[in-house]
Amino acid sequence: MLGARALAEAGAVLHLMCRDAARGEALAKELRAAGAADARVWEADLTRQAAIRSAAAAFLQMGGPLHVLIHNAGVVNLERRETSDGIEETLAVNHLAPFLLTELLRPRLVESAPARVVTVASNAHGFVRGFRADDPEYRRGAYRALTVYGHSKLCNILWTRSLAGQLGGTGVTANCLHPGAVATSLGTNNGRIGRVAMATLRPFFRSPERGARTSVYLATSPEVADTSGAYFIDCRQRRPKPGAEDAVAAKALWSWSERVTGLLPNGCGA
Repeated sequence: MLGARALAEAGAVLHLMCRDAARGEALAKELRAAGAADARVWEADLTRQAAIRSAAAAFLQMGGPLHVLIHNAGVVNLERRETSDGIEETLAVNHLAPFLLTELLRPRLVESAPARVVTVASNAHGFVRGFRADDPEYRRGAYRALTVYGHSKLCNILWTRSLAGQLGGTGVTANCLHPGAVATSLGTNNGRIGRVAMATLRPFFRSPERGARTSVYLATSPEVADTSGAYFIDCRQRRPKPGAEDAVAAKALWSWSERVTGLLPNGCGA
């Protein structure tokens, strides 16, 4: 919300992908009042690949340019859940949704260059050593919420690095960031336990305004116009943990993501 407001105040045309259309329209109204040239809502439940495809198709049919694509949605679950597509929900929302949406919109991004892809990852990627190529959806063994969440954030960074390499020379950059521990509604979907935990920790978290600062920086600053494949914290480039720099793991993740989303290597649906 705060990142969108900052972009609205700069006069941007905003396209909001929201699960709840009514809440999205209320936000769009606020953003137009804040100075956005326009704000439109595209309804999509990011747990459903068909919904992502439908929203992307509707946007492409409209014919407008796409200069910045920000992936900010995230989920953490206390117990293992699967989407209607049969995929572990945390990985589906936190990684596969950005992967699929970006691939569907990639041609438009290239046509609109200069353009940027910005993905909210997390230092939680340090909770795991590397990509679990043999069991990315944690179908075996114990399901630990923070481990699974951290693994999805590791995937964000590995994917960003691969994407940046593929986009080299197109005028489109791809970077990711750690926003800090931000006081948002993340985790409150887990019932009373999740709500109590977030309420207890909230005084120790940074404000949403501060949490959005690096996203806005990567989306708009001329200082990073030519930077791609990097990881940022507090508007400064940092090295992620070693597991997030594993080129072999990044390749395996990309192949798995293509297979699970039904995409061919050229980004077209199978």
